[in-house]
Amino acid sequence: MPNYQKELDKIIQENEKTGFVPTLMLHVCCAPCSSYCLEYLSQYFKITVFYYNPNIHPAQEYEYRVSEVKRLISEMTFNHPVDFIEGNNEPSEFYSAVKGHESDKEAGERCFICYRQRLYKTALKGKELSFDYFTTTLSISPLKNAEKINEIGREIEKELGIKHLPSDFKKKNGYKRSIELSKEHNLYRQNYCGCVFSLRNE
Repeated sequence: MPNYQKELDKIIQENEKTGFVPTLMLHVCCAPCSSYCLEYLSQYFKITVFYYNPNIHPAQEYEYRVSEVKRLISEMTFNHPVDFIEGNNEPSEFYSAVKGHESDKEAGERCFICYRQRLYKTALKGKELSFDYFTTTLSISPLKNAEKINEIGREIEKELGIKHLPSDFKKKNGYKRSIELSKEHNLYRQNYCGCVFSLRNE
């Protein structure tokens, strides 16, 4: 598997040489996963957090996760500005996308479809606002397939013409740091990924 962290390091180093601070449309799934990613990336990018997660069930869970992300952003200190955009909550879009994959195992094809749906909307928003890069916090989770996430990101880059920022945020003890930050900020740590199917499998 490629070393996505090294690829990211190279991009950061090249931008630092010229003093360029790129804009980044960052898809976030929840506050705990966002914590380290924001702490780390805000050193090098002007970030807009894009909260688009139509997979999350039930509605109360969705709303709680949104509020926790907003609270985290308000409490953290960043090197560069961090803004927030909430995408449309479209559960019907998620169910339509994964139709026929309801019985898939976790971390299988249904999840890959979900990755793509969220990454695509993030890239579209980034392109609409003329951002330099898009990426997602999803790769910080040990349960998520970083290789697939980056593969999908590269496909969308070719499709839409906005650069995908390679990532495997588990590297550099990113997941460990996210747990520490979650404790510091007393963040809600959910016990399932988000969709009704992942809840069923708990």
